[in-house]
Amino acid sequence: MTTSAHRYDAAVARYFDAWNARDAQARARAVAAAWTEDGRYTDPLADAVGHEAITAVIAAAHDRFPGFAFRFPGFAFRLAGTVDGHHDTARFSWELVNTADGSAPVAGSDVITLGSGDRVRAVYGFLDRLPEGA
Repeated sequence: MTTSAHRYDAAVARYFDAWNARDAQARARAVAAAWTEDGRYTDPLADAVGHEAITAVIAAAHDRFPGFAFRFPGFAFRLAGTVDGHHDTARFSWELVNTADGSAPVAGSDVITLGSGDRVRAVYGFLDRLPEGA
């Protein structure tokens, strides 16, 4: 693995730590570790700038799928494939996976740009698969 590849993989790992954090304090710490102070998260459902707003978006996503995803243990966001990057930009696909049966009812692809300390400066997210009625 090249130093550049490790850089992108490490940033994406911190990103998933934030999305998979279960409680508010852990989520806030993980967002601060993953994003720059002025970091931005944008997808079809949200546009947030700064740690507090990004933390709120992630909390809202945890609440959005209460019937199967976050209120019951066993679901986690996972990398689907590999991280591909150059310069300060990387792209990757992800899934929300049921760890018991391997099903992935939600999937997407994200493009990130890195800022200081190789923390995420911006995320441009795309939802590739959602459960019907979500």
